[in-house]
Amino acid sequence: MEPANAVQPRFVLHVGIGATKMEALILEPSLYTVKAILILDNDGDRLFAKYYDDTYPTVKEQKAFEKNIFSKTHRTDSEIALLEGLTVVYKSSIDLYFYVIGSSYENELMLMAVLNCLFDSLSQMLRKNVEKRGLLENMEGLFLAVDEIVDGGVILESDPQQVLHRVAVRVSEPYLTFSFLTACPVGRSFLTHWLTG
Repeated sequence: MEPANAVQPRFVLHVGIGATKMEALILEPSLYTVKAILILDNDGDRLFAKYYDDTYPTVKEQKAFEKNIFSKTHRTDSEIALLEGLTVVYKSSIDLYFYVIGSSYENELMLMAVLNCLFDSLSQMLRKNVEKRGLLENMEGLFLAVDEIVDGGVILESDPQQVLHRVAVRVSEPYLTFSFLTACPVGRSFLTHWLTG
C-alpha cells in the first residue's frame, strides 16, 4: 500500500517492440515541447534549421536527419509523421517545406499550433507569397519570428498577430534599423550561404 501523499505519475508511455526489461517509462510533464524547427527547399536542402536539444548534435547528423524526413514526407498529403522516434508535423508551400519536430509522446496539436503560427506569420510578412526567394530575402524576419514563437524548445506564442507585432517592434528599434544584413549585400549572401551549408 502506498502512502496517502505519494505522487502519482502523470504520463505513462508503454514501451513495446525492442524493449529490454523496462515495461513502462514514467514521463514528467515538461515545457520543452519542440525539438527542432526546419525549413527545407523542394530539393530537401536546408534553408533554416534550429535544433533545441542534442538529439542530433553534429551538422552531419542533422543533415542526414533532414534528408530522411524530406524523403519520407515530400510526396505525401498528410500533416503528421512518426520518424526515428520523433513526432513530425509539416506543411508545404510552393517550393518550401516547413517542419516542427517533437518527441514521440508530444501532443501533435501543440506542434501543429507552432507550425501554423510560423507559417501564418511568414505568410503575412511575405505578403502571402511564401516561397524560397522571398524567404531568403527576409531571413531576418524569419529569425525574429522563430525566436518569438519558441525559445529553447519552450512554446512562447501561437498567435501570428502577436508574433508580427513583436517582430515589428524589434525591427523598428534604432539599433536594429541599420544591421549588417541590410547594410551590406555581401553580408546577406554570406549568411545565406553559411545557413544552407
